[in-house]
Amino acid sequence: MPRSRDRILTNLESIYREAYDRARAAKDEHRMADLDAAFQREQLLLEVLLDIRDAVSARPAEVSASGPDAITALQTVSKIIKR
Repeated sequence: MPRSRDRILTNLESIYREAYDRARAAKDEHRMADLDAAFQREQLLLEVLLDIRDAVSARPAEVSASGPDAITALQTVSKIIKR
């Protein structure tokens, strides 16, 4: 059973919060800004990956033979991005 979305995002926030608090205690404003930007970027990427996980795991009862499957669609997107 995969971990829940909330648990994963809470763990991510906890890791960044600890590092941010250390930077704040050291009065390192540059590091605080870097951590804030990194957290936002990581959170966005993680949410996209979780959306993909949810989409792939929620297979319909009857798969249409005429449309592409999720893996083929992801491979197509990957090819487009690499251009």
